[in-house]
Amino acid sequence: MKIYINGKFYEKENAKISVFDHGLLYGDGVFEGIRSYNRRVFKLKEHIDRLFESSQSIMLKVILTKEQLIKAVLQTAKINKLDNAYIRLIVTRGEGDLGLDPYKCYKGATIIIIVDKIALYPERLYREGLSIVTVPTVRNLPEALNPQIKSLNYLNNILAKIEAINCGSDEAIMLDSLGYVAECTGDNIFVVKSGHFYTPPQCMGTLRGITRDSVLEIARKNKIPAHEHVITRHEVYISDECFLTGTAAEIIPVVKVDGRVIGRGKPGKLTLVLMKKFKQLTRKEGIKY
Repeated sequence: MKIYINGKFYEKENAKISVFDHGLLYGDGVFEGIRSYNRRVFKLKEHIDRLFESSQSIMLKVILTKEQLIKAVLQTAKINKLDNAYIRLIVTRGEGDLGLDPYKCYKGATIIIIVDKIALYPERLYREGLSIVTVPTVRNLPEALNPQIKSLNYLNNILAKIEAINCGSDEAIMLDSLGYVAECTGDNIFVVKSGHFYTPPQCMGTLRGITRDSVLEIARKNKIPAHEHVITRHEVYISDECFLTGTAAEIIPVVKVDGRVIGRGKPGKLTLVLMKKFKQLTRKEGIKY
């Protein structure tokens, strides 16, 4: 494995950053999880745009332009010789001192690109569906740490994941501060009711998911009514189908929520159609490396 750090490639065992890096000390940085299929990086421009939006929001200056960063991602993917890969792009505040002051990170941002394989959920769950639970940890308030910032501070999500695992569940639903469904620990959530897709709006404390947007695009092209709408747990419980979306997860069905069987207790017809169309999309879209 070759890992990119600030313009150079290192073997995994030699890929190191300073213990004074603010990304390590405080989670002060942003990241993107990106996928490649058949040596094509899927939605790379959209991921880079979102990374720059996150960095703009936390006033972190990325030391490369968008074009240079795209080139670096493609170089890293190519040198690792994986046809299908998960790409982690990380930009930290850089090296400073032990204090909070980000302006003391005098060496500028640290850029790290890691390419590897990933399987967020076992293959059988894509056939059988997930069982998920609502957990006590609520999603960060937009006024505190906006979930649309894909920051290195993922403790909010990790705590929710711990709670799900402790309940013997595959994944967790996180509510927002008003009690509405926000998202899962690493995925956006959709429900299907009477042939319509529903997903929480971005303004309700959810990440603007790249795969989520792809699903909405597929729905529009196939004349499937899709709505960004506030969702309560009641709407989830009575839905005909439920599924999660994310770069690592792709599209995965949900068949049980908080002990309630969703629909017929197996992946729904629209979900299966959507999974097939998403696979088709990933085979033809992307930037080659």
